[in-house]
Amino acid sequence: MAKTIAFHLQKGGVGKTTISGTLACESALNGFRTLLIDVDPQGNASSWFLKDAPLYELADVLQGKCYINDAIVKVPSLENLYLLPTFGIGGNLKTYSETKLSEEPFVLQDLINELVKSFDHIILDLSPGLGRLERAAIIACDEVITPMTPEVFSLDGLEIFIDELSKIRKNLRSDVKHSRVIINSFDERIKQHREIYGAASNGNFIVYKVPVDPAFRKAQELSKAPQLYVESFKNLHRGMKVKTLEAIKLIDNDIWS
Repeated sequence: MAKTIAFHLQKGGVGKTTISGTLACESALNGFRTLLIDVDPQGNASSWFLKDAPLYELADVLQGKCYINDAIVKVPSLENLYLLPTFGIGGNLKTYSETKLSEEPFVLQDLINELVKSFDHIILDLSPGLGRLERAAIIACDEVITPMTPEVFSLDGLEIFIDELSKIRKNLRSDVKHSRVIINSFDERIKQHREIYGAASNGNFIVYKVPVDPAFRKAQELSKAPQLYVESFKNLHRGMKVKTLEAIKLIDNDIWS
């Protein structure tokens, strides 16, 4: 049965989509049948991997307008990676979350229960909010992982999320695991970054560091997996890219073991 993870922090710009998408690519490259579910109404993960809007999206599945398999898209040029997209077509996912989701808070949980029969690994990319949609996604997962940047506001966001997650577990009777933090855009040379890493580590979390790497942004612009983009330009800034991908490989190995 598949393991399902989500990436979340109530703060934008911390690399949720970059981390979730890159780890989905790493999982697929390792031979696992992997599904990335874009649960962000902005649809950034979908825009990254698909150049054209699909016929159906996540909101259509949730509203019963199509079957699950009608909406799942094979990601081009990457074996084993599939996407359940959100393209913000008319703001359908946002509208659904604000209207119908309150009547069926476990709809994503039911969806995941079907998908685990067909995939080895499932990753959910969430928006920075913590409304009904994000709560429904979190309780549908085995584990939620917090990506953050090495700054004080992200550390504050982590503390707030810990408190909110405690309420979610109690109110929605969830046992979702939360034991990992990923510090994105980390630079060992900067004192504040080292201090943020130390503070996060003191919270009894397993803390990973992902170095700064502009290649990831470029890969997104080209609708490519970062691993494939780096391989095609491996002689450019090789040291930086190797460190970043080594960090991704470590995280990937740990979270699925």
